Amino acid sequence: MNELFRIEDSLTNKISYYHLMLLMASLPFDMFYSHLILISFAIHTLIHLNKKTVKPIFTLRMLALQSVFFVTLICIIYTTNTNQAFTELGRRSIIFLIPILFCLNPLDIKKYRSKLLLSFAMVCTLAIVYLYIDALITIRHFHLPFSLLFSGFFANHNFSQPINMHATFFAMQVALSLVYLLSVLIKEKVFYNKIFYLACCVILTAGLIQLSSKSVCITLLLIINIAIPYFLLQGARRRKFILVTASLSVFLIACVSLSGTFRERYITELATDLSPAQADEVLDSRLTRWNVVIKLIAKKPLTGYGTGSEVGLLHERFFDNKLYNSFLNNLNAHNQYLSFLLKSGIVGLLVYIATLVFGFRIAFQQKDLLFIAFMAIITAVSLSENFFDVDKGIIYYAFFFPFFIFSNERTIINYAPIKSG
Repeated sequence: MNELFRIEDSLTNKISYYHLMLLMASLPFDMFYSHLILISFAIHTLIHLNKKTVKPIFTLRMLALQSVFFVTLICIIYTTNTNQAFTELGRRSIIFLIPILFCLNPLDIKKYRSKLLLSFAMVCTLAIVYLYIDALITIRHFHLPFSLLFSGFFANHNFSQPINMHATFFAMQVALSLVYLLSVLIKEKVFYNKIFYLACCVILTAGLIQLSSKSVCITLLLIINIAIPYFLLQGARRRKFILVTASLSVFLIACVSLSGTFRERYITELATDLSPAQADEVLDSRLTRWNVVIKLIAKKPLTGYGTGSEVGLLHERFFDNKLYNSFLNNLNAHNQYLSFLLKSGIVGLLVYIATLVFGFRIAFQQKDLLFIAFMAIITAVSLSENFFDVDKGIIYYAFFFPFFIFSNERTIINYAPIKSG
């Protein structure tokens, strides 16, 4: 573990490495720390700028990485809510900034990728441990039965509240950490290291169940049972892994089904979310809200209503359709695809889908399991959340997308023009 903090490189690159390590470590916590570290990393990069090590900026790759920002910028031109539009643009500016910093900074991301991901996974594991400890201290303080740990009082947002994180956005980080540690566990030869990584995987799995993010957990089940054995294993080892993980998956699903709290969260709420509105319903289902969004989209399908227009438009329509819970809580569409359609029309949605296809294409070409997992999580969560409207969702996308793209480059790249003859 000490090797995480010791690298053989220039002083400039060491400082860049520690900046990235700290930035990744800050992701599960208050956004203030992430912003502060990112600013420091940007200043450090600019101070030590060397044109000999700068990677090409005006490329198709960069356009894909920054596409969401450019869609947001262009759609400001015809927005119905200027103030909110510029707030949204400012929040998404890191989608534009981080890929440029990776181009300007000389650090070889590929060389240190494993160490950075391991440090990130350790921080996520410790964060889960902290949340369980905090829950147990709360239970003990109020003299409550310890069985309440697995009740609604300590599930989903209530579980992640002590670190002020949205449960789904934290689950996205935990899921990526779990996939990485499972890939390390499969390759590890040292027995005690295997035990350590296995313990971390158990903690992260427990945390994911407690966070109760349906989209993340369903995606993770597919990654573990299909992608990991396909990309990392062969022959008898693959069959054995599939047998073990499939059995564990069935066991976990059975446990969730037998638990009142988790059955409510994973099964009952999912069925409710995908059901039409009921006369006696207090909470509005996602499907009901999506129907309202689709009616708005139908009026401006090509261009949408502009950046920052979503919440204001839906606020009025929710009231008109008697969706009072959504109205009072100023809810958005809770679907990133519909959000793009509403604000930027068909063109904006196609740009986003093309960006996802670009990411998947690179990930499969490189047979990069972690990158595939990241893209799958982003694609799945886009069905249930507007993660581009929340700081922690934005920085997850803005950091890890270029991180995986740049870490799949060849270690030595010659950008000099080829001389003839």
